[in-house]
Amino acid sequence: MPAFTYSALGPSGVITGEITATDRAEAFTLLGRKKLQPIKLEAASELKTASKTKTSAEPLQTGPIKLKLAQVVLFIEELADLVGAGIQLEPALATMERRRELSGIKTLATVLRGKVRDGMSFAKAVTSTSPSFGNLFCALVSAGEASGSLSTILKRQAAYMRSLAALRSKVLAAMLYPAFLVVAAVGVSLMFVLYLIPKLTDMLDSTGGSLPFLAQLMVRASDLIKSTWWMALIGGVTAFIMFRAWLARPESAIPWARFKLRLPLFGEIFKARFYVQFLETMANLLGNGLTMVHAMQLTHQAIENPHLQREFESVQRHVGEGVSLSRALDRSGQFPPLLLDMVNVGEQTGDMPGALSRAAERFDRELGKKIDTLAACIQPLIVFVMAGMVGFMAYIMMNTIFETISSIK
Repeated sequence: MPAFTYSALGPSGVITGEITATDRAEAFTLLGRKKLQPIKLEAASELKTASKTKTSAEPLQTGPIKLKLAQVVLFIEELADLVGAGIQLEPALATMERRRELSGIKTLATVLRGKVRDGMSFAKAVTSTSPSFGNLFCALVSAGEASGSLSTILKRQAAYMRSLAALRSKVLAAMLYPAFLVVAAVGVSLMFVLYLIPKLTDMLDSTGGSLPFLAQLMVRASDLIKSTWWMALIGGVTAFIMFRAWLARPESAIPWARFKLRLPLFGEIFKARFYVQFLETMANLLGNGLTMVHAMQLTHQAIENPHLQREFESVQRHVGEGVSLSRALDRSGQFPPLLLDMVNVGEQTGDMPGALSRAAERFDRELGKKIDTLAACIQPLIVFVMAGMVGFMAYIMMNTIFETISSIK
């Protein structure tokens, strides 16, 4: 009967050993009966062949592999489907390694499979391979490996990442059209100032007439821009570099994060996005069986805004001291009354994950309304400003044309 060498996750961590079975399927079954999760299983005869061909194999990529958010979601979804179908982790990664598209996912699966075969846990392999998954995902995967619920956690994380991707796409889509209008308005204004009005000025000078006062201001502005554009470019690049250097300082992260939350219109959207992410993360963690304190620790790591992350530390400390979540959130002063009421309902009913999930859906709808309202307010405002700028330029041009006609007469 063939012998198989294995590495598996057990109650005490990663263990290695040898087991005899008729084939790999029976070996997996025997390890499952021992409550061991295989992460590496090879026949003894395969080890000799692998040792001979190891030197001739192509080296795996060792640097960090960065994926887009859509690729991260797709990787988690496919892995969750494979593991949920009863396929062990290493064969599941081997299946993803043979995929024909999205080379980033294929490369990641290849590297992860190599590390898992070498006895490394999946959570540590992801942490050391790709920074695109984040600390929250790696911590949950580690808990899933220890508890044997990796498939469930991967499915929950796939749903969670899809919601985050949808939220980010919603915000970007709302800002795309206003940004296009701003660029168009600036372009039209520069065309008037730098090209059309100077042409009319030359025509008027040839007739011996004088420019209207507003046209004279525009011509002077045009001459100033033409003579000092390189200085403005250098100054803009210098200011941008200095601003980026200021943002790179650790002590600047919190003031900048606080400033973004105080922006008119946009600040409310940033706060609503934080509420949705907080509620979804807590519902996800508590639904996976984590304790309140552990869930708060992981949620603290998942908060993107440094100012809110620092404010959340007081909530985390109060919960660790035995204060209820709703009361701790109330003391921080960063959460709206409706959210506190919904969290309190979850505490009273004992269904905290369900209450947080319903609250997340409620605030997600509110976030959608805020984004729609922002888009409805910004777009007409930008169109009005753009029409005013173009109308002002057209008024100057018409005055200049009439002055030119009068001079010719």
